[in-house]
Amino acid sequence: MSATTPATRCHWPASSRSTPAATTRSMPTAEAPRRWAWPLLGGVLAVGLLLRLWGIRQGLPYAYNADEADHFVPRAVDMFAHGLNPHYFANPPAYTYLLHFLLSIAYGGKHGVLSTFALHPASVYTFARATAAALGALALWLTYLAGARLLGRAGGLLAAAIEAVAFLPVYYSHVAVNDVPTLAPLTLSLVGTAGVLRKGRTRDCLLAGAGLGVACASKYTAGIALAPLIAAIAARYLSGEVDAARRAVRNIAVAAAASLGAFVLANPYSVLDYASFHQGVIHQSTLSAESQGKLGAPRHGGLAYYLWSLTWGLGWAPALAALAGAVTVWRREPALGWLLVPAPLLFLAFMGAQGRYFGRWLMPIMPIVCLLAALFALQAAPRVARVVGLARVWAGGLRGGGDPGEAGAARERRARPRYALAAATAALAAALLAQGLIHGIHAGAVLSRADTRNLTRAWLVAHVPAGTPIVAEPVSPDEWARETRPGTATSGNPYRWRKYPSLESRITPTGALRPYGLKLVTIENYERTLSPALIDFYERNGYCWVVSGSTQSGRAFADPAAVPAAVAYYHALARRGEVAYRISPFRRGARPVAFGFDWSFNYYPLAYYRPGPVMTVYRLRAGRCGG
Repeated sequence: MSATTPATRCHWPASSRSTPAATTRSMPTAEAPRRWAWPLLGGVLAVGLLLRLWGIRQGLPYAYNADEADHFVPRAVDMFAHGLNPHYFANPPAYTYLLHFLLSIAYGGKHGVLSTFALHPASVYTFARATAAALGALALWLTYLAGARLLGRAGGLLAAAIEAVAFLPVYYSHVAVNDVPTLAPLTLSLVGTAGVLRKGRTRDCLLAGAGLGVACASKYTAGIALAPLIAAIAARYLSGEVDAARRAVRNIAVAAAASLGAFVLANPYSVLDYASFHQGVIHQSTLSAESQGKLGAPRHGGLAYYLWSLTWGLGWAPALAALAGAVTVWRREPALGWLLVPAPLLFLAFMGAQGRYFGRWLMPIMPIVCLLAALFALQAAPRVARVVGLARVWAGGLRGGGDPGEAGAARERRARPRYALAAATAALAAALLAQGLIHGIHAGAVLSRADTRNLTRAWLVAHVPAGTPIVAEPVSPDEWARETRPGTATSGNPYRWRKYPSLESRITPTGALRPYGLKLVTIENYERTLSPALIDFYERNGYCWVVSGSTQSGRAFADPAAVPAAVAYYHALARRGEVAYRISPFRRGARPVAFGFDWSFNYYPLAYYRPGPVMTVYRLRAGRCGG
């Protein structure tokens, strides 16, 4: 091997056919891949963007996702009034900063943003969600580029297509949180890393490091992109090139400087307000390490939960293909195996050991897993084509038939392998994409329909007079219970109904009413404030309307031993209250989905027809409610 031929050169047929060493620009074989690659890539990006934008206004004007309503959009707007220091680092602020500057451009600066957010918050939330969706689509293009460098154009296209329809990135493009936006800089880092592996150029190290820094400033767990970069630099060092050691040191220095500089640029107050930054990181780490404290959360362990989440968040076929690719890549190209395989394994081991786990936290390894799935499909396609070809030959021999002539037979023999390979690749691609595409289309249809909480509010406006005392479980933001008046800020308007303070506990540990000293609780502990004694209190004090949502009651019934008083409360409420209104998110005849912190909020099961929980409005009839 010469010094100019690196050991890490790609050996995939799809990637070597169109390299300058193999063909020239004037040769048909060089142009053919470009002729089909660009239209197909355009189709992948169009489908991916459509799935991410369909239903983008779900729930509005109310932001029902607590992270969206608390951590990103409001903080981006608040920066116009209180400066660029977010004073909050549990989630890094790069996406918040991006929203801040884009909102300033879109709405004409500080006054325009503050006015629009106060009077028309749905417009600002739609803009923020569209930004997340656009970054998700950008990540698809970057996945193609990374895949093209590592696996060839076919591999890049297939990896991008898998990610385009995968349920988790599709659904969370509809919510203005940092999970999907992080994929853009993270995948940019992978593009640079792929360039480091293939060519070892300094500019690729610069690109990989800059992408890594911005990704970590968007979501801390995106730091997993460091593992492939280390593997790529190590592969170049071990390639036997001239000055390999010197180049490795230079590449490490460039990547480190670029990543640190990009991180500080995208998160400047990590340096300017280091004490708050350090405190926020420690707080987030502590929360993640705590035992799953959410009532109704799974108790099977993080690793099992994440492996299960891959089967629906990515899909059974691509998840299994990625597993197979992680095994078979070592025979074809060990350097590529070191780049692609350790990162998801390390991520699953680390995240699986944490005390809390949610499906969307898998997002940082999605591009790598998609690349592994595409890699295996490209390996399997020729084998499938050969098997199908042999079967056709055998079947043709059994049937017999006329002689088409030597020329025709020769043409058929030459064309058959090419067509068989194309058909096998298409069949494997369809298998990898089917589950995600079905559920992505379903998600768009569901999210485009009215939320059950919006329909419940409309019913209350029509049937319960303003000023009436009501009990509303914390399944919606505070603005949901306030007056909506044209030209006014809903958040500052008076309450339409006299709302019971649901997050002030008046129940003692024994389930009796607390005579004095109400205790404030968080939304996570709301179910622990419930007891049948509360219904007597409602009736004595004229709280005759009780609004309940299954995303609260479902927590109690998912773990009844933990909150027996809450279970008794719901049974008593159903027995003593008259159902005045009920709206279900499930299609007619479908079995309701059991409560879970993923499927009850992201509507993955096909049983869903519209977003939101099961909402029930009870009318009490005893005490002061007996009139």
